[in-house]
Amino acid sequence: MNIGNYTLHAVETGRFALDGGAMFGVVPRPLWEKANPPDDRNRVAMAARALLLRGNGKRILIDTGNGGKWDDKLRSIYRIDESQHDIIRSLGTLGLKVGDITDVVLTHLHFDHAGGATVSNDNVLRPTFPNATYHVQREQWEAALKPTERDRASFMPDDFLPLERRGVLKFIEGEGEVLPGLRVKVFHGHTSALQCPIVSDGTTTLFYCADLIPMTAHVALPWIMGYDLRPLVTLEEKRVILSQAVEQGWVLFFEHDPVVSAATVKRSDRGYLVDRVIDVGA
Repeated sequence: MNIGNYTLHAVETGRFALDGGAMFGVVPRPLWEKANPPDDRNRVAMAARALLLRGNGKRILIDTGNGGKWDDKLRSIYRIDESQHDIIRSLGTLGLKVGDITDVVLTHLHFDHAGGATVSNDNVLRPTFPNATYHVQREQWEAALKPTERDRASFMPDDFLPLERRGVLKFIEGEGEVLPGLRVKVFHGHTSALQCPIVSDGTTTLFYCADLIPMTAHVALPWIMGYDLRPLVTLEEKRVILSQAVEQGWVLFFEHDPVVSAATVKRSDRGYLVDRVIDVGA
């Protein structure tokens, strides 16, 4: 897919699984299990899908997946699976090495989005992308440093503290253009200052949903994760974005849907629905 001066590629970083009840909140299992069948531990399959933008002299990566810094216990809990894809191999298929990435935009610092931001080499934690600037909302950074009891397990300091120590962080404060042709919109329902990138050339617009709308099932307004700190805020944030997406024909990019990477949406008498599946390209 091309938007303006950018060529976009979906980047598969691996698969994992989370509890279905947590992923769908108050939605009853008989409804969500139809499209998202759970395993014997009630976990649903999920992608950890990043997005690469090439153009304007930049190679920009949006989010980094779970990464590989997992012990056996946590690998089992979250069903971490890099047998088919990991971020380094996926970039390699696009002819890129980790040193080629110029910028990493982290939507937020939960482990399934920022885990691949750092790597452990000889028990030393380093940025995975040694030549990149990492862009993070300052408010999200502060939330990650002082998490609540409710979301503490989602933040793993080894994913982001090495970035500060290495001096590669660039803090963003609020909405606006982060890089040429790439702006972010900020949301507060899922976590404090989740930033969702938007790429647009005035004709085609792609909205990177991150955890505002993690999977196609979450296009339905009431389908909100139990992980969200402020679910009623998420509800209103989704309402605004989905209305705009329908009116302006946006492409929504889904980070966690195991099958669909991107789609347009439509409004019906049953609410918002996926309309047309889009191939962003790998």
